Amino acid sequence: MKRRTFLKNAAVLLPAARLSAREREISCNVAVIGGGTGGFAAALAALRNGMRVVLTEETDWLGGQLTAQAVPPDEHPWIEEFGCTRSYRAYRNAVREYYRRHYPLTTQARDRWNLNPGNGSVSRLTHEPRVSVAVLEEFLAPYAGSGQLIVLYRRIPVAASVDRDRVTSVTVRDIETDERQTISARYYIDATETGELLPLTKTEFVTGSEAQSKTGEPHASNEARPTNVQSFTYCFAMDYRDGEEHTIDKPRDYQYWRDYVPKLQPPWTGKLLSWSCPNPQTLQKRDLFFDPRAETSDGHGLNLWIYRRVADPANFVPGAYANGITLVNWPQNDYWLGDLLSASSAEREHRLQQAKQLSLSWLYWMQTEAPRENGAQGWKGLRLRKDIVGTHDGLAKYPYIRESRRIEADFTILEQHVGTEARMKETGKSREEVTAAAFSDTVGIGCYRLDLHPSTGGDNYIDVSSLPFQIPMGALIPKRVENLLAGCKNLGVTHVTNGCYRLHPVEWNIGEAAGAIAAHAIKTKETPRGIRKSESKLADLQRSLRRQGFELTWPQIHPV
Repeated sequence: MKRRTFLKNAAVLLPAARLSAREREISCNVAVIGGGTGGFAAALAALRNGMRVVLTEETDWLGGQLTAQAVPPDEHPWIEEFGCTRSYRAYRNAVREYYRRHYPLTTQARDRWNLNPGNGSVSRLTHEPRVSVAVLEEFLAPYAGSGQLIVLYRRIPVAASVDRDRVTSVTVRDIETDERQTISARYYIDATETGELLPLTKTEFVTGSEAQSKTGEPHASNEARPTNVQSFTYCFAMDYRDGEEHTIDKPRDYQYWRDYVPKLQPPWTGKLLSWSCPNPQTLQKRDLFFDPRAETSDGHGLNLWIYRRVADPANFVPGAYANGITLVNWPQNDYWLGDLLSASSAEREHRLQQAKQLSLSWLYWMQTEAPRENGAQGWKGLRLRKDIVGTHDGLAKYPYIRESRRIEADFTILEQHVGTEARMKETGKSREEVTAAAFSDTVGIGCYRLDLHPSTGGDNYIDVSSLPFQIPMGALIPKRVENLLAGCKNLGVTHVTNGCYRLHPVEWNIGEAAGAIAAHAIKTKETPRGIRKSESKLADLQRSLRRQGFELTWPQIHPV
């Protein structure tokens, strides 16, 4: 076994002997704990601003939902024109360029400026996770090579030291060897998928759904439910080999999931494993279509095969791809029978295994029992593509996490700030006139519907219109701790507004802002809270962000 200290492609490899005293104690300017979409962007911003950075990651892939969680980018309709940071746009361009350099594209596909490798209907950039891994590593390689960056893979935070309102160190554990390393930094960014630093550093946080009496949000719960958290999902990749047999072994819990009828309110529409589910916006029964041989839905509605397809054979020279590859992140493999935030270690592992069994059962059902239009059952040629996600079991390296612990922040974003109907009521403006709340401390922008998947408290979908919104700096700052910032979906949002602040370009912007703010605070010798409270210092930060390619305001556009 070898130890990876820097990037895989620019690594200093150390033997698996015990760490030296020097290796057990690491100092830096900014420590980013969690290497997901937000964590990667946070590290990139801090590095760009001259900081020495330590970045830790639980898996062996950086990128989070873009890579280890196997979720192609979910983005707003204007993403090709505006509505993201310069670095996120550079990432998107680099993905396309990677395909042009390395893949056997057709001439037509190679010349297409807006190449979509999978031609998936969910995104303008559905692509294989490994491509994002390669692109993100290229972005960081110069910093790793110079020693400005240390990346610690397969590490999880297990302890922290705190002196009054400041974090003084964070200890991470190597999952493979159980060895500990202590990281001392001037600023810490929690970019873990579930807000793991918050309890360790005694930073005040919230979980689950807040009471309507506290937030005033139209879609909030009647009472606080701390364990009511959105479902999570183990995604997987599959292709289809017509006429071949690729049925997996019958999953251990198949019978349970085959017969499972969700007990949600408002009610689900039948069994979970079926070709129907509620329409997220109306909750009426929605019949889905599935045919891995079809290029369109042919009037049947959404073809799940095309929805998150990451490789479309039409984009590649004949013979390169015998069939397309699709990623399965669908209603039928969302797991909501227990949350991960309140669970003990044993409960957490049990729930993760249950979620894996659900995803494997969904695949097995599609292979063996799924009804087809010709009266036959099952698509035996569906093949689990373990190589696409880089695991032995064929499931993503990490579950797709939709909801984290959230900091009690200097400012909390409510439905009344971003929800279309709530905002109309708040302002008295029409749908054509209304805009999201304008924040003087904006550090970025984003756009996505208030989209909440079924939750562990028994809620069905909540999916309502939202307005293109800003990311207020105050939502990244804990109300008390001075040198810790939220770097992903753990910012100051509610259970409801988490639904639109959790997607790829928004999480990237949150993380990138956190990294840039930490660097600016170090350079100016002022705390983030102090910067936000000073009109002139805030303006100076925002000028710096604009120079770095942040968009801080939206043009006038319609709700989504």
